[in-house]
Amino acid sequence: MKRAEIHSKRALGEYEDAVPKVNAKEDRHFVTALARGLQVLQCFASGEERLGNQELAERCGLPKSTVTRLTYTLTKLGFLHHVAESGRYRLGMATLTLGGTTLSRLDAKEVSRPLMQQLANDTGCLIALGMRDGMSMLYVETCRSDSIVTIRLNIGSRIPLATTAMGRAYLAGAKPGARRGLEERIRTLDLAGWPRIEPGIRQAVSEIDQYGCCSSFGDWRGEVNAIASPLRVGKGMPLMVLSAAGPRSMAPEVFMQDIRPKLLDTVRAIELHFRNPA
Repeated sequence: MKRAEIHSKRALGEYEDAVPKVNAKEDRHFVTALARGLQVLQCFASGEERLGNQELAERCGLPKSTVTRLTYTLTKLGFLHHVAESGRYRLGMATLTLGGTTLSRLDAKEVSRPLMQQLANDTGCLIALGMRDGMSMLYVETCRSDSIVTIRLNIGSRIPLATTAMGRAYLAGAKPGARRGLEERIRTLDLAGWPRIEPGIRQAVSEIDQYGCCSSFGDWRGEVNAIASPLRVGKGMPLMVLSAAGPRSMAPEVFMQDIRPKLLDTVRAIELHFRNPA
């Protein structure tokens, strides 16, 4: 049996074990269409970040035509995101309102927002709270000051993992084994660019040790400078990152000397709340 087939069968078994068995015919209140839509979303619980309609159909035990309609609807509603290059799907932004990793359940957004807004007011930066989604960082909260900030990124924006301050902070803050796995995927996805990308990741790990944050000064976009620091809100919770970004006119020295201490103070304040909740 091929390795890919073994992996697929193992993942299917894990999925089947996790989904409760319901006999819809015995319950007239049971909404089958809703159950099937949720069943599709549950297929992503085994850890794959990209699944196609055929794989989803096999896991759900439904006709592919039915699954195709379900994934279309879930994509329209934002619960799935269609990856055009591969024709597969990944979980979308709307799923952040559901399940065990929902930010409202973690209370991270509610706790972080006033502190982030104060940081934005004090620095004039775009302040963002993000978490990894596949090979991108996903903005789940943003705050701006009244000053003119030209960076047009908002909640739901996705930025690269390897070249942004937020992505580098995630990599530097991740456990070594997880980081190596992500680095290998980054290398595989961009073999030609890896010699240019790798030094930035190595520098990020060094910067975390030395400064408590990572930087990206024009590495992602020439007009954007940013720093970011990992944010840990509790054992078993996903690693998040807090970043401060501004236009190129805000020099690296300003970020490292003036903004960095304020960013790190904000990170510590958020983490302290989760260590000592009221």
